[in-house]
Amino acid sequence: MDYFAQQLINGLVLGSIYGLIAIGYTMVYGIVGMINFAHGDIFMIGGFIALITFLILISLGLTAVPVILLVVLLVSMAITALYGWTIERIAYRPLRHSFRLAPMLSAIGMSFVLTNYSQVAQGARVKPIPPFITGGYTLHESQDGFVIQLSNIQIMVVITTIVLLAIFTWLVSRTRLGRDMRACEQDQTMAALLGVDVDRTISMTFVIGAALAAVAGLMYLLYYGLVDFFMGFVAGIKAFTAAVLGGIGSLPGAMLGGLAIGLIETFWSAYFSVEYKDVAAFSILIVVLIFMPTGLLGRPEVEKV
Repeated sequence: MDYFAQQLINGLVLGSIYGLIAIGYTMVYGIVGMINFAHGDIFMIGGFIALITFLILISLGLTAVPVILLVVLLVSMAITALYGWTIERIAYRPLRHSFRLAPMLSAIGMSFVLTNYSQVAQGARVKPIPPFITGGYTLHESQDGFVIQLSNIQIMVVITTIVLLAIFTWLVSRTRLGRDMRACEQDQTMAALLGVDVDRTISMTFVIGAALAAVAGLMYLLYYGLVDFFMGFVAGIKAFTAAVLGGIGSLPGAMLGGLAIGLIETFWSAYFSVEYKDVAAFSILIVVLIFMPTGLLGRPEVEKV
């Protein structure tokens, strides 16, 4: 049970990171009806921006850890949100009323552009950083010497995810922007006739999704201590799987799917074979979609006539 509890903690932390990325996928799909395949690379860009900001602040002699974390968080969110806005403006908006496959092909192309741009700009090698947040708590020590540990960075990842999810839920349900987003999700034409600025609402959706991906990139950097140009593809596929598993278009479903994928990967790696953890995650996705085609919390689409 001690080993199980430790893997449960690890799985929840990994699932929290996947969930933050998955929210960006499900937001864009809910409003525009397309899969933003470049979103995983936005997560990667956020990780690189966080790393560069870390190095700049340390080179300037700043040593206060809370101040460094706050500055890195704000800078990475702001710059990555600008990336998200630019991508929507250049790659997606001109194709919004084109045939259905055009935005998807543009998204795939933008994913390759961002990946190769990062490879050229930052190099192909993995970029490690020394442990920045250390320490933790010993929850239990068994008689055979196995210790259940909860590190400070794990606590930080989970608390950050909960706080951001609460803020985003309030944003969607209580603010004018949230009402506009829900109106565009139901019917963009009618929303425009009622005074909703559809272009602005869609742009803000990309901006918010990119900012959440930047937070996930920072959490990934702090938790694993490295970034590389290819991590966006792998994490993006996992987060997209999480969004589909939870129900594409459902925000609670995206977080639930992220936690599910993180737990499946962690427990499979711990009790079976780490080489087949991805096979296990995708196999369970297939089984769920066979019996629940809309995902765990997804709603069936009602075609308007």
